[in-house]
This record gives sequence, C-alpha cells and structure tokens, in this order.
Amino acid sequence: MRPLNSVIAACPPSGIRRFFDIAAEMDDVISLGVGEPDFVTPWRVREAGIYALERGYTTYTSNAGLPKLRELICDDLASRYGATYDWSDECLITTGVSEGLDLVLRVLLNPGDEVIVPEPCYVAYEPCVAFAGGTPVRVPTRWEDGFAIDADVVAAAITPRTKAILIGSPANPTGAVQPRPALERLVRLAEEHDLYLISDEIYDRLTYTGSHTCLGTLPGARERTVLLGGFSKAHAMTGWRVGWICAPAAVAELCVRVHQYTMLCAPHVSQLAAVEALSGSDDDVDAMVDDYDRRRRVFVKGLREIGLDCPEPGGAFYAFPSIRSSGLDSEAFAEKLLAAEHVAVVPGSVFGPSGEGHVRCSYATALPLLEEALVRIDRFLRSL
Repeated sequence: MRPLNSVIAACPPSGIRRFFDIAAEMDDVISLGVGEPDFVTPWRVREAGIYALERGYTTYTSNAGLPKLRELICDDLASRYGATYDWSDECLITTGVSEGLDLVLRVLLNPGDEVIVPEPCYVAYEPCVAFAGGTPVRVPTRWEDGFAIDADVVAAAITPRTKAILIGSPANPTGAVQPRPALERLVRLAEEHDLYLISDEIYDRLTYTGSHTCLGTLPGARERTVLLGGFSKAHAMTGWRVGWICAPAAVAELCVRVHQYTMLCAPHVSQLAAVEALSGSDDDVDAMVDDYDRRRRVFVKGLREIGLDCPEPGGAFYAFPSIRSSGLDSEAFAEKLLAAEHVAVVPGSVFGPSGEGHVRCSYATALPLLEEALVRIDRFLRSL
C-alpha cells in the first residue's frame, strides 16, 4: 500500500491517554490525570439542553454559530476584561477549543511557517501546529521562575520563518498564570517582528491568586491576537463541545470558511445550553471555582509536607510538583506509582523537556480522594 500522511504517522499517541488506558483496567485507582471537572454540568444548563431537545432544536445553526451566543460571549469579554469584539464578524462558535485551535493554525500558517511554543505546554499544541503544515519551535520555561515566559528567550528563537507565538494562560499542565508584564513584553516582541499571538484562555475563570489578563486587551495586541475560549472547564461542559474564537475580522472570516467545510457548526442543542451558561450560571461557576481553590490549597500543602516541592498553581486545576527528590525520572515515577499505589498521574516529560522532573496532578477530584492520594504518594516515596 502507498504510504499514509507522514506528519500524522510521525505524531506519537497522547502521553496522557497511555497512562489512563492502563489505569482503566485496574481496581481502586485514584486518577489525578485527565483534565476534566468532576462536577456535572449545572442543572439549569442541562435543563436548557433538555428543553432544546424537547422543542426540536436538532438542526444546523449558521456556520458561525447562534447570534445570541456570540453576542453573549462578546458582552462577557467586554464586561469581564474590557475586550471589545464585534459578535457579527469577529466571533465564531467552534466544536470545543480543540477545533478552534485547529482552525486558527490552518488559517494563519503557510507550509513551513514556525510557531513558537513555550513549554511545558498542553500536549496538543505541537501536533496541531504540525498538522497545519507548520513547524513548532519549543522555548523553555523554568519552574524556579513560576514558568513565566521570558521574552528574551522567545526573541532568541525567532527566525525569518516565525509566524506566531502560541501560549496558554492559565496553563495546562503547570497551573501558571502569566504575569501581565511578561505578556506585555510578548506583545512588544510580536509588534517588532510582525507576529500573530494565539492565546488559549480556556481556564480564564479558574484563577485563584490574582486576576486574569486577557491578551487581546493589552496595548498593541488586538489586531494580531486570536483568543480561544470555551465552556468545558469553568462551566463543566466538556462533553457538550462548545468553544469560541474571537479574532480580527479577516482571521475570523477564514476560520468560518474552514469550519463550514469541515465541522459546519457546533451542536445546536449545545449552543443553546451555552446561552444559558452565560445568561444565568455565574453562581454555579463561582461555587465550583471556590471548591477548586479549597482543593488546590489542601493538595499543594499536602504535597509539600510529604517532601515534593510544588510551585503554587495560580490557575486551572493542576499541580505540577517536582519529583526530583525521588531519584526517578517522571515517566518511571508515574509508572511505579500507578503499579504500587494505584494513583495515576501524568509524567511531566509528555508536556515538553522543561516538564521533566515533574508530574501533573489534577485536583479536579473530590477532596477525600485527594487526601487519600497524598497518603498513597507519601507511602510510595517512603518505599523508595
């Protein structure tokens, strides 16, 4: 048979899923790995979806998504962060942020264009750049600096082929929230070299130690920034698959063009549920965020008490402790911990070279399970 696509064939399977395929076959496993809320979607949002089904809203919507939902997204960005986007030509609804990222990269990149990706980063960033014909260029961040992006390090990686910088804040896997000054320096760098900025802000509402900075609001950023967001994390709507893109009209128009030939539209019922999520579920979101924050403080304190140094995560729902004191690399640590104590974590190395020496632990898990996981991890460390 003739060879298949070489880029896709060269892409390794997700390093996250490999561990949880193993864990799924074991009993008594505490999973601290998959980045999914353990809350169900708030009842009022589920009820809106049920009502939409009962009323027969099972058709396509416009390719760009329901006007009401796009209006609400733009209004929310304006009221929360002062970001101004025109819902009619600068906002579109996607089938989750994952599709949004794919659309944006396909629209921005020509074959061989480079995208700078500070790491550790979400495992999909580099493959999605490659699938769009681009070349991902890693730049390291350091846990000693709270995983803040150093504009000087980014500048050293820029070449004539560099087209964009892709960041996530709050970040998966580190929980790092990029300081406003660091983002301002990135914007100045992008202006200097005429680069696009792609900002994955899916965890914007899950910020605990300070305020979230929406990248598109910084001086000089708007005309070159694409914002990605959605409902999966803060609204506990992972399975509904609703995300959004806000971008300059020329970029958004081409994103809709790709979207209409591939996905057509996000699910109608899901979009109507998302309308309810933005219209009346702030109290539900606040309650979930408060609970995550409580778990975050308990879990990070517990990790430090058992001897694992852990940078304080300012956002998302991940802790990224150093496991260097164990004498194991991150993959060996995760494998041995799963086998010995039935606790599933993700090796930091799957998120990039700067993640080595760490493991990712999701605290989107009930507090009693987090406390039991700490007992088991402590027992594992003592056995080494």
